Amino acid sequence: MEIRPAAYDHPDAVKLNDQVQLEYTERYGDGDLTPLDPAMFAPPRGLYLIAYDDAGFPVATGGWRTQSAGEENYADGDAELKRMYVVPQARGKALARRILTLLEADARAAGRTRMVLETGTEQPEAIALYLSSGYLPSEKFGLYRHTDESRCYTKPLV
Repeated sequence: MEIRPAAYDHPDAVKLNDQVQLEYTERYGDGDLTPLDPAMFAPPRGLYLIAYDDAGFPVATGGWRTQSAGEENYADGDAELKRMYVVPQARGKALARRILTLLEADARAAGRTRMVLETGTEQPEAIALYLSSGYLPSEKFGLYRHTDESRCYTKPLV
């Protein structure tokens, strides 16, 4: 497996984002409506990663973007994790954990002080990954902060 930086609008990123949106729709009845722009993931204010299998096929993604204090309950210094996804046939190979570790290190190097993320009750495997990686439940933030299924987690990066 090879993990490398890519633009959020790279064709492989778009393909995997379409797949994760389908999975969200299956689990929740709708895709993630959070507005995302490729510029949000451009270094040094963010990073987007794609993992490729040995045959060169894209199999996983993840990114972080800068957040600041404001109306959606973020704090200054936050790095928000977005679009963590592994295709079904590549699950169980620790790809999400590898991507998560790289994103945390990059956000830390960029001066971010806390990684934050929002997931949902219908993604127990994601919740297990984050809890086992040192994330703790937190006050809700982001677009889905008023949604019952939403679960938010944070991890200090300092």
